[in-house]
Amino acid sequence: MKKLLCFTLTAFLSFSFFAVQEADAAKPIKIPSSVTNISKENTYPNASQDQPRLQPSELAQELLKTSDTAIENPHLIKMLNETSISGTPTAIGYRATIYLGRWALGYTSNETVANWEYRKINTNRFDNRGGKAPVELTYSQEQTSKIKGGLTAKVPKSDDVKNMMMLKAMEKTKLPLAFETVVGAGTKRDQVYKISPKKLGYLNAYAPAVNEKGKVTYGEVYLVLRGNKRKLVVKNITSQGIGAWIPVQDHLTFSFQLSHQPK
Repeated sequence: MKKLLCFTLTAFLSFSFFAVQEADAAKPIKIPSSVTNISKENTYPNASQDQPRLQPSELAQELLKTSDTAIENPHLIKMLNETSISGTPTAIGYRATIYLGRWALGYTSNETVANWEYRKINTNRFDNRGGKAPVELTYSQEQTSKIKGGLTAKVPKSDDVKNMMMLKAMEKTKLPLAFETVVGAGTKRDQVYKISPKKLGYLNAYAPAVNEKGKVTYGEVYLVLRGNKRKLVVKNITSQGIGAWIPVQDHLTFSFQLSHQPK
C-alpha cells in the first residue's frame, strides 16, 4: 500500500511539474516599460512580416497525412499545393516514385529569449554642468540604422530554416519580428528626460532582438504513386541544432543616465 501511494504521489508530482513547464512555455514574452513601439514615428517604412500561415490544399493535406515525418516547410507545402495528380481507370497498375528533393522539413523550438538591448543604435546627450536650471532632452535618431539578425551557424536550406524559425518565434512571442529592420534618421519621440544642473545626460536607444534556439529536421522527400494511391515518403532523416537572432521590428529600448563626468 505504501509503495502504491508513493508511486501515485511521484506520478502526480511529475505530471504537475511538466504541466507547469508547458504553461510557462506558452506565456508570451512580457515587454518591459522601457521598450516603446515607434512604428508611427519611424521615418523608414519597414515592410510587415506578419503574413498569413499558408494553408495546404485538399490534395496537399491528404499527402501530408501520409508522411511519417511532420512537414511544416511553407515552400514545400506551396509546391504540393501546386501539384495535381489525375486518377484514371488505366492507372490501376501504374507505379512511380518521384524524388522531390532534400528539404528542411520542420523546426522545433526549444528556447525563445528576448534581449531588449541587442544593439545600441543612437545616443543623445546634453552637457548641463555649467547650467543653473534643469534642461530637457528628447530622443532624435541622428543616423539611419539598419539592424540585421541571422543564424548562429551555417545550415543547408538556410532561407527555409530562417522562415520557419521566425514564424515559430512570432507565434510564441506575439512580437513583430524580421531578420532585417531599419530605424530612419530623424525619428523622434516627445517624451522628455530632465537633466539637472551640474550633470550630463545620456539617452541611449537600443534595438531589441529575440534569440531563438531549437532543432531543424531534414529529409529526402519522395512522392510514391501506386495505382490510384499516393503518399509521401521521407528518407535519410537528419536533425541539427540551430540558433538565430531575430530583431524586433519598430521597437526601441530607451535608457537614460545622468553623470558628473563624460562617459
